[in-house]
Amino acid sequence: MLLRGEAGWGELSPFWDYDDVESLTWLRAAREAADVGWPEPVRDQVPVNVTVPAVGPQEARAIVLGSAGCRTAKVKVAQRLPDGTVESLAIEMDRVAAVRDALDDLYGELGGKIRIDANGAWSVDQALERIPQLDISAGGLEYVEQPCATVTELAEVRRRLTADVPIAADESVRRAADPLRVVREDAADVVVLKVQPLGGVRACLDLAEQVGLPVVVSSALESSVGLAAGVALAAALPELPYACGLATSQLLEHDVVADPLLPVDGTLPVRRVDPEEAALAAAAPSDDVRRRWLARHDRLAALLAGEAR
Repeated sequence: MLLRGEAGWGELSPFWDYDDVESLTWLRAAREAADVGWPEPVRDQVPVNVTVPAVGPQEARAIVLGSAGCRTAKVKVAQRLPDGTVESLAIEMDRVAAVRDALDDLYGELGGKIRIDANGAWSVDQALERIPQLDISAGGLEYVEQPCATVTELAEVRRRLTADVPIAADESVRRAADPLRVVREDAADVVVLKVQPLGGVRACLDLAEQVGLPVVVSSALESSVGLAAGVALAAALPELPYACGLATSQLLEHDVVADPLLPVDGTLPVRRVDPEEAALAAAAPSDDVRRRWLARHDRLAALLAGEAR
């Protein structure tokens, strides 16, 4: 859902399985973008990674080769199979090795970086077994994102891991009642921040200052309107040591702007984006979906008003 205010456009796009309480931060972020705007940037471009989903080696290689200059690849691992188990280590190693070959072809041997994302699907034992092997396949991993589901498990993996691979926390921050727990328990070396789930650009800047760890800005699979908020956060951070996971508009069948936020030479420009009528028409929902979103917005707006009182 797109909201227009005095400062521009904001996006409200919580996942359907999120309840109203968890979705409220997404409305705060949308209202910040539409009504207040964002802090002044300290950079005019943001480096981004290409995302490689759980596909076969040939498709993984093709995605990297067509990634518009992205020198960092985030590779999905730990894909859930129909029987509830995760894919085999051999499949993961083949995917990561194909990505390494593609990056080497483009930028020379070890000229690109690889990070992996398990979305919390491994057990501690699986993470301890697989991360060192995938580190070898990658020629060295930049980090592994959310290898296990809980903060306690992340801390154990980080403590016991034999490979020199940093641990990044995503779900343990953005879906946590206490996002600072990962710091207190020494459970992460890197924190992934997503603007909508965490309540806006300024809320993310405050959290980044509190955690005191390197930050990666990533998307929650928004349109270019929502991605612009992630770019605004990345542009306002005092330091940006890692490429950001914001090159995801190409994953959409339809965007809502005529000029989507797409990487050029591995970076996204820092700019506002405005919806365009033809693009909006192409992505228009059914009347039933529209009613569901309006009802959802009204519930969230009532919650937000109640907080203000």
